[in-house]
Amino acid sequence: MSPITTTQRATALTCLVLLMAATRLNHFAAIPDASWAVFFIGGFYLRAWTRWAFPLLMALAVLVDWVVIHRAGLDFWQHYCVSPGYWMLLPAYFAMWAGGMLLGHGYQGAHWSTLGKAALLLLASVAVCHLFAQGGFYWTTRNVASPTVGGWLQNYADWFGPYLGTAALYAGLAAALQVAREQVGKLRQVQRDIRR
Repeated sequence: MSPITTTQRATALTCLVLLMAATRLNHFAAIPDASWAVFFIGGFYLRAWTRWAFPLLMALAVLVDWVVIHRAGLDFWQHYCVSPGYWMLLPAYFAMWAGGMLLGHGYQGAHWSTLGKAALLLLASVAVCHLFAQGGFYWTTRNVASPTVGGWLQNYADWFGPYLGTAALYAGLAAALQVAREQVGKLRQVQRDIRR
């Protein structure tokens, strides 16, 4: 598998920005928010650009939240979903990014073993991301009157499945596109070899 080019990285970043903006703008509506998967996919494709691509996507996430909340006529810091724990999204999203980076490290193309590694890394990344994001909200929001460890565990369990399912949906679509890209590359190589 040839290394990813700068043009391919730029294309991936552009697609991830558009995907996050399009789905996060509606993350209080029926369209599933792709943010968690965007950071996982970003870690896979943009590992070499982590120093600036991760902060860029993080800033975009906050900006979109601010736009959505203000468009609804609300003060950002008074919104139900925003608490002092909002800043826990930074390590939460980096957990997703790190999972993608680990998947991309030494990547040699799509294989069944790669699929298993991807599934385990996605599961672990979502578990850690959810720990920070949900825990940050649960323990710092004024909307939970009497937080308890039992209540927190129940809340974590209630929301883990839906967040994992959404991240898996988008990561699966990205994986399918990656496999298609690799197959097209192989076909083109065969055609070039035949012409020689």
